[in-house]
Amino acid sequence: MRHLPYFCRGEVVKGFGRGSKELGIPTANFSEQVVESFPSDIPTGIYYGWACVGNGDVHKMVLSIGWNPFYKNIKKSVETHIIHTFKEDFYGEILSIVITGYIRPEKNFDSLDALILAIQEDIEEAKRQLDLPEHLKLKEDNFFHLPEGKIVNNR
Repeated sequence: MRHLPYFCRGEVVKGFGRGSKELGIPTANFSEQVVESFPSDIPTGIYYGWACVGNGDVHKMVLSIGWNPFYKNIKKSVETHIIHTFKEDFYGEILSIVITGYIRPEKNFDSLDALILAIQEDIEEAKRQLDLPEHLKLKEDNFFHLPEGKIVNNR
């Protein structure tokens, strides 16, 4: 994958409302503008890497790029599941991600349960891969430190 690692930053916006409610797997969604800024030749699919909200801690993440065939999306989306439990939503915050690896292509599923099982397997694969030294080093990248004094969401 010639585009990896891929660094991206953008505001978290409301998505389709399925991650937490239907799947029990909350996601942080980027705006259409950020999604459109991704290189057009990055294949759709499931990826893993690191994520940070604002100037918070850096956590493992798994990410979907594509149209989510199970839901028949008409717009491409980039949905990040941060492997961490947050106490509250963070819409409007700046999400910084580094995509470090690829897991699989996106595909359709016969049932919601099959989709949830696949996502859980993707999460476990992401955790394993991100413990490898070549991926672990990117957790400390300076990209995750927003400049001091930068106003983010009027704060």
